[in-house]
Amino acid sequence: MLILTCSSKLQLLEGMLRKSLPQTLTVHGAVMNINRGNPLGYEIVVDSWPDFKAVLARPRREIASDDSDIYANAYAGFYRDLEVYRDLVLNKNAVNWAQSCRIQGIQDGIYEVSRDAAAIKQVPLSATSYISYMHPDPYKIPERQLDPGFTLSSLNSSHADLLNEAWPYGGNKQSHRYLVNMLQYFPTMCLLDTQGQPVSWVIMDTFAAMGHGYTLPSFRGKGYIHVVQKALAIKIHAAGFPIYGHVAQDNVVMHKLQDRNGHQRLPGLYHICVHSEI
Repeated sequence: MLILTCSSKLQLLEGMLRKSLPQTLTVHGAVMNINRGNPLGYEIVVDSWPDFKAVLARPRREIASDDSDIYANAYAGFYRDLEVYRDLVLNKNAVNWAQSCRIQGIQDGIYEVSRDAAAIKQVPLSATSYISYMHPDPYKIPERQLDPGFTLSSLNSSHADLLNEAWPYGGNKQSHRYLVNMLQYFPTMCLLDTQGQPVSWVIMDTFAAMGHGYTLPSFRGKGYIHVVQKALAIKIHAAGFPIYGHVAQDNVVMHKLQDRNGHQRLPGLYHICVHSEI
């Protein structure tokens, strides 16, 4: 097990992971954010270098100081060899199994290893799988005209209460802290109504995925999420990031929107494996 601390190695790793998209999307996003200031204090663990067979992105130990915080204690995984990845995840020096955490990635082995780890380490597991999409060129997403008086803008940390209340997986102090970090450090986009209040929004997360898309109930059915998604996709694309995100398997409306806007559905499922008593 090695921790990559050399900036030249991390730059090289970013290029290597980019060649293996889309399977590397989550870890690649973490590496891109590390190479662009590392605002969340992440680090990269590999089984070996440069011929690695497994990669984990994780928060530094001094950052992941709250043992119960599944929002901050988030890992991303990628493997070329499943057994090597299994050994890495089971290594207590790679994953802090004394903490609640979540491990996520776009390969089926991510779930398989988390399932096995839960049994071996005797820790809980709650797993959710999503369908992932990429878009090759956000400029080709169809335009949609804004309603009079509505304007596009960015979110900031003052909007964390609003997002935390709306987020089905939020509503607590830890999720609020997580959202403050997302809003402070990563690109966001929202639509403001005539009173200057956000009514629809989407943000980029720790692993450079577009997520947390939401429209207030009284403003739904007007295509606002389409508008903010395209605006954020263009912003992220201009910064050099791949455009991708995840949709719940039963969210038929969002699947239709992704298809209509030219997003490419990725094979397999995206797994988020939460190891926590909560």
